[in-house]
Amino acid sequence: MATVTYETATRMFPGATRPAVSRLDLTIEDGEFLVLVGPSGCGKSTSLRMLAGLEFVNGGRILIGDRDVTRLAPKERDIAMVFQNYALYPHMTVAENMGFALKMAGVPKQERDRRVQEAARLLDMEDLLGRKPAAMSGGQRQRVAMGRAIVREPQVFLMDEPLSNLDAKLRVSTRTQIAALQARLGITTVYVTHDQVEAMTMGDRVAVLKDGILQQVDTPLRLYQVPANVFVAGFIGSPAMNLFPVDLVAEGGRLGETVLPVSPEILAAAHARGLDQATYGVRPESFRLADGQGLPVTVTVVEALGSDAFVYGTIAGAENGRIVVARVDPRRPPRKGDTVHLMPTTDEAYLFDPETGERLFSL
Repeated sequence: MATVTYETATRMFPGATRPAVSRLDLTIEDGEFLVLVGPSGCGKSTSLRMLAGLEFVNGGRILIGDRDVTRLAPKERDIAMVFQNYALYPHMTVAENMGFALKMAGVPKQERDRRVQEAARLLDMEDLLGRKPAAMSGGQRQRVAMGRAIVREPQVFLMDEPLSNLDAKLRVSTRTQIAALQARLGITTVYVTHDQVEAMTMGDRVAVLKDGILQQVDTPLRLYQVPANVFVAGFIGSPAMNLFPVDLVAEGGRLGETVLPVSPEILAAAHARGLDQATYGVRPESFRLADGQGLPVTVTVVEALGSDAFVYGTIAGAENGRIVVARVDPRRPPRKGDTVHLMPTTDEAYLFDPETGERLFSL
């Protein structure tokens, strides 16, 4: 097993005006499950491919353990990769697919068979070893791809959106299996996804990228509770955090005719920066229904999910029909067309610098 270290690693594609990955500094601990997440084009897959040796590193370096692998060929890096499209050989059985890389490496047949059987037992697919990919479901094929990586006994697993071809229900069950399997094997794993729910439920830590720049890396809970900037705050969480431009007054943040509460400590931090405006953030679960107080919101959509309910609405009198989302009691949700008043919880409200996007912390 090994750590993985990116040291100011940069990838600039020919003809591009900015790097796809810019000066990435990131250390992944031995045995850690780290998820790279962000919107399309943020550089997460490029970062993974740089580690795999499939993309040239224009600047900086990448280490696996204490070995500089920046200029090594992929086969010399002691990694195993699981792709989005499984990349199985259709004419080979499951056992042959899983053992093929070992065969090419000259591993004796007896040892190959032992490793294949062991991986099949881990993945609960011993009865599938004689099948070919065409006779298998998408979830089964993904387990074969995982098995092919496991038998290599690499220092690092790399997974590039491995669940994106599965249906929603299978994706949920498979991500649980992958996380449990990684914890059992203890192999350092770097996992790429655009799905922030996947990232939050699987990773020991999550690294959020935007435009090739690392925004924040932390545990899923801290990313949710202590976002470093307005991008992370808006990207992490489903439904997303509500973000409003407000004027700062003595009592809090003014939005239209409503003053939204802000803790005195954070308000003092804003005033210390000389700010008279800020971006106000509040998560859907941090609203409460208040009679005649708070934001007047006209309900346009009600999402009743059984255990949860969310209302979406527009702020009465606000420009551009600004949308608000709030979690409400699923047993008694408002109805479409109702006007409700939403009041944020003071100590669960965030302020962000409107210029830099940085979160304002208590002084």
